[in-house]
Parts: sequence; structure tokens; C-alpha cells
Amino acid sequence: MTEEEARRKLEQFRVRIDDVDRRIVALLNERTAVVEDIGRVKREAHLPIYEPKREDQVFANITSCNHGPMSPEAVRRIFERIIDEMRSIQKVRILSGDK
Repeated sequence: MTEEEARRKLEQFRVRIDDVDRRIVALLNERTAVVEDIGRVKREAHLPIYEPKREDQVFANITSCNHGPMSPEAVRRIFERIIDEMRSIQKVRILSGDK
């Protein structure tokens, strides 16, 4: 493969990555909207934001549907970060009383 062929192929892959990244952002925003709804329900019912059992269910769900190439540990680490950010959003919503 020549350098020019490699550059063309890399550009094609980068276009695909950019598309995947945009879809990931859209899904994260969709998840955030649901998390905001959950936060409102928790606020109205005076329930805790942090629910370790539910987080364990999420981790079990996402690792069971992962068929690679990412390891289960890698997927879990990514979701730990996502959940941490979502918990922060819930805290802000509950403290501010957003509806």
C-alpha cells in the first residue's frame, strides 16, 4: 500500500469514526433526558440519587450484551464514567428543583 492509498483509507475510516461519535453523543443525550426524568421522580418521592443495586443491574446488563472487541472491564469503566456524570446531573436537578 502506498502512502497516498493509506491516507485515503485513513480518511474514510475517520469519516466513519466522526459519524459514530455523533451517534454516541445523540444516544448520551437521549440517556441524559431519561436520567433527568428519573431525577424528578426521585426528588418528588424523596428517594436517594445513588442506588448501588441499580448500578449493579446496569453493569450486568451492559456487560452481558457486550460481544467484543471491547473487554467487559473496558465497557464497565466507560459506563462507570457515564453513570457518574448522570448522577451529577440528577444532583443538580434535584438541588435546583428543575421540572
